[in-house]
Amino acid sequence: MDRHDPGYWNSRWPSEDGGPARTEIPRSGTGLGISATDELVVTSRDAVVTTMIVLRDPGEVYVLCHTGGADAISWVERIDATTLSVLDRSPDLPGGKTWPGGLAAHANGSIYVVFGRHVHRLSAGLDLIASAELPRDRPYNSFVILPDGHLATKDFGGALTPGVEQTDDESCELVIIEPEHLGIVGRVTTPERSVARISADGDAVYIVGVDHLWRAHWDGAAITLDSAFQPRYRTDPGQTYGWDAVITAGAAWFLDNGDGSNGYAGTFRGQGISPGPLHLVRVDLATASVTLTEICGLPLGIVANPPAIDASRSIAVGYDSANGVLAAFDIAPDGRCSPRWSREQNHACHPVLYPDTGELVTNDHDGERMMDQIVLLDIETGAELARADTGSPLQSVVFLAPGFERDLYYCAFPTIARISVVTTP
Repeated sequence: MDRHDPGYWNSRWPSEDGGPARTEIPRSGTGLGISATDELVVTSRDAVVTTMIVLRDPGEVYVLCHTGGADAISWVERIDATTLSVLDRSPDLPGGKTWPGGLAAHANGSIYVVFGRHVHRLSAGLDLIASAELPRDRPYNSFVILPDGHLATKDFGGALTPGVEQTDDESCELVIIEPEHLGIVGRVTTPERSVARISADGDAVYIVGVDHLWRAHWDGAAITLDSAFQPRYRTDPGQTYGWDAVITAGAAWFLDNGDGSNGYAGTFRGQGISPGPLHLVRVDLATASVTLTEICGLPLGIVANPPAIDASRSIAVGYDSANGVLAAFDIAPDGRCSPRWSREQNHACHPVLYPDTGELVTNDHDGERMMDQIVLLDIETGAELARADTGSPLQSVVFLAPGFERDLYYCAFPTIARISVVTTP
């Protein structure tokens, strides 16, 4: 399972979703390998608005945190890999309008942050090396690192949290940033907004717009839109925009009906506003053909995150967070999807997939107890292998991460947790 994306530090999990293609698969190591004699043990602590955890060298765990509002700040903590106590903290970093940003460990040894309308370069010890303001008065929702080390980011085109002024620009601008001093060296505009985080496959950057999937190419000197690849995925009545794309198995895969995610109320259950059913969207990267597969057929669904695609087993897993459904599909050779299994589960966060063991890490929010749980599933059958309370009263809608051993990390806006597998006597 060992892989490495040039541009990133050669670690098991150097960025959100494990890398620029957002496959949600660890870059090295093995799955949890849980058995009937194992149990999940949780260590958790309060943490102010945590978004994600990334790993650098063994034992080096970094956490991105931020405040809220129209003039928010962010900061990065290096924490103890076992106890979660704070070992180092960056200075407060200028941000801007709030939307969860991004964090990554770069191949040059630095830690990079994009949050609000700012980008920052930190040392591995979290000293500030450089900062730059980004062009638009919008939050920029994270970034990817390209093979030559340049950063690619774009402005967030969705509705912001209440009380934060919205801009009316109906376009999106992708910018390329050199990693040394954070100067902008390339920029290109799409004619529609984009809410989703960008993805990349080599020097090809994918932007899920509110109606189309766009592809841009970086040649080391300029970024240009692919005029021959602009497939429209939003074609059904009542369908709303898509979220983050997973790039694998010759396609871009994402979930639609993302409208209304700014109405998150500690859970997405019951918060959907899209009148049509929620879909797993597949866009063929060679032909630009689009396939829509309903997750559960119910109206008023919502998501804010990507599906999980197990290319080795030809299985796709999607979910409807408002209706509380998690569903798997078999992927045929022509890309069409047919139902495999479905279960009632209040999942909303970015999953983690261990292809070697077939384990899929998800969450399930218990609204009666106000407790979010980690749930480990068998991706082939949907069978529940283990579950544990995380300590968070709010449903996580952000990022999980694998640990260094038989463990993993969980983030929610008020909580950070480590979940480890322990064999019972």
